[in-house]
Amino acid sequence: MLIIPVKEGESIDKALKKFKKKFERTGTMRALRKRQSFTKPSVSRRKEIIRAAYKLKMQTEQE
Repeated sequence: MLIIPVKEGESIDKALKKFKKKFERTGTMRALRKRQSFTKPSVSRRKEIIRAAYKLKMQTEQE
């Protein structure tokens, strides 16, 4: 449960902005979306390998 302290005279928009930022930092939505679908370990490993190869390629191009 997120608790956002609101100061006296502070606008609702500012409080809402604080809430959204804090909610995003907790990673709740990311975790919910991840749990919606199951990915096989082999598929996730393949994605990691492809991502790593891409990063390595970009890194070598910069040098």
